[in-house]
Order: sequence, then C-alpha cells, then structure tokens
Amino acid sequence: MSDKGSTIASPVRQLNDRSREVFRLIVDSYVETGEPVGSRTLSARLSQPLSPASIRAVMADLEDLGLIYAPHTSAGRLPTEAGLRFFVSGLMEIGRLDDAERTLIESRCRQSGRDFSSALESTTSLLSGLSRCAGLVFAPKAEAPLKHVEFVALENGRALVVLVTRDGLVENRVIAIPEDLPRSVLTEATNYLNAHIVGRTMGEAKAFISNELERQRSEIDALTKKVVEDGLAVWGGGPGEGALIVRGQANLLQDVHAIEELDRIRNLFEALEAKERMLSLLDIANQAEGVQIFIGSDNPLFEASGSSLIVAPFRSGQDKIVGAIGVVGPTRLNYGRIIPLVDFTAKVLTRLIG
Repeated sequence: MSDKGSTIASPVRQLNDRSREVFRLIVDSYVETGEPVGSRTLSARLSQPLSPASIRAVMADLEDLGLIYAPHTSAGRLPTEAGLRFFVSGLMEIGRLDDAERTLIESRCRQSGRDFSSALESTTSLLSGLSRCAGLVFAPKAEAPLKHVEFVALENGRALVVLVTRDGLVENRVIAIPEDLPRSVLTEATNYLNAHIVGRTMGEAKAFISNELERQRSEIDALTKKVVEDGLAVWGGGPGEGALIVRGQANLLQDVHAIEELDRIRNLFEALEAKERMLSLLDIANQAEGVQIFIGSDNPLFEASGSSLIVAPFRSGQDKIVGAIGVVGPTRLNYGRIIPLVDFTAKVLTRLIG
C-alpha cells in the first residue's frame, strides 16, 4: 500500500497512547458523521476515563501537530487532510473482507466469461455498491496482437463484432447493418479480416486494412467493404485512449451536509466527466506497487473537489500494468474497509487476465 500524501514532522514519536486514542476517535467520528466532535463526546467513548479538560489539552497538542483543526468557531475538532494521511499510513487498522464478499467479487468478475469489457462494467458497479462511493476503472485499448475477428448476425439490423487477442481476451461490439444484408457478406467480411489481421495490433490492423481496401477496391464487394470498415471503426480512437467506466456517482450525493460540500461534489462530477484527465489514472497506478491512496489536495485528478482516490493496478499475464480500478469519494471514506476492497478486486482482475 502506498500513500502519496505529504507527511507531518514525525508525529508518531510525539503521540502517547492517550493522544493516539483521542485522535483515532476524532477520525472515526469524522468518517461516521462528517461532523466535528467535542471533548465531552470523546470523554464518553474513551477506553479509560479522562476529564473533558484533559481531553481538550490533548486536542490542543494534536492541533499543534497539524493533525486536527477547529472549523469556524466550533468547539469540536475535525482531522486535517494531513491528519487523515497520517492516520491512514500509521494508525489505521486495515479490515479484512469476509468470505461472502470475496466470493461475490470473484463471481461478478468471472460471470462474463472471457469478455473483459463486460467484466469491467460489472466489477465497477459492484465496487461502487460495496463502497457506497463512485467506482471507476480505466483500461487502455488492447494493444496485444490480434488472433480472430468474427461478425455474428443479430436481429433488427445489427451485427455483433467479436474481437479476440492472442492473450485470450474477448471484446464485443454491436454495429448497425442493413436489415436485408445477406449473411454471406458477414462471412466474407470475417474471412477477409482474419486473412490479414492475425499477429497485428489493432492500430497496425487498421492501417493495413485501410490500405488494402483502397488497393483492392475493385476486388471486394462494396457491402463487404463497408462491414469491414464499420467493424474496425467500433474500436476507434487515437493512441493512448482507453475505456473509462464510472459507476455510482449518485452515491456521492448521499449524506451531504452543507453548500460547500455540494460545491465539492459538483467539482468532482466535472472531473469525472473530463475523460482526458482520467487517462492519467494509469500513470498513477504505475507509480508504485499495490493500492495507492490520494487524500484531498494531493489528489492529482480531483484536487478541486477535495476528494479522496483509492486506486490499484491490474496486470496482464506478462505482469504488465494494463489498467487501474478504484474508488473516489469524500475524504471521510471508510479507508479501512475500502482499501482491501480495491486491492482484492484488482487482484481478481489480474487473475482473470492471466
């Protein structure tokens, strides 16, 4: 696990057991309610009796260390962003997923068979539901050499285009075709592509087929030419682009307490809609092993919204990072629960690819 947040000047060495417990309770209360917590409430929750006056003295020390602050004129305290980073990296107890959750994640990942796009869609929705935040995943376009393409006739003027890579991944797309198109045209398009694309990446295949279609314009039926072009076009997009899936944005609107929070959520929605910014998710995931945590202002994608991002990479059978999956939400995430959720989901996707 990697925490990219800035550090505080050696607070671990400056906290005794009492200070750590008070700080932990402040963070727990913030995660649970989002509201400041005062000395009297903390006094009732401590494992050992401590007067409100003594607790206020501890809180003053924590405030001097930059771990907590008093919002406005409130007598209660909230953790700072730096305090949350310190808590996550030094004090938090990481939870464990129960067997039912592990089974659910594994079955949801695998229920789409080898159709990796469907697996990502389903898994992202599940992660959003389990975390009560927005789940997101970024997967670049397949650059593995192609093995097979097939066109399958559907009803109502549609055809399914099935793409198989040498890695064994399968992606499906639906294209529109004339309702009276002979099935022999789909067969001819399938045969034509498979005679030319094997061993090429999608980018290489597009360039080659484009040149071939132009050169053999008189030798290939016009309908077949159109089916071939439309079949390749569904994997369109420039270099570096990929599939971005975001699910569960509505979860971010739950339990909003103030206008300032609505403004932060609005900023977050705007960031989620800016797909080009999301391409850096893969770069983020590539910076370190395992789960990475970005809290508040050190979150490169959602800095304006003051949100937190928990993200982990998933890999191909060659141990190459091919995507990233994670959760984005308010800074008062239940980190101890969500970190193992993201970590386990990324590992299941890695096994699915491998």
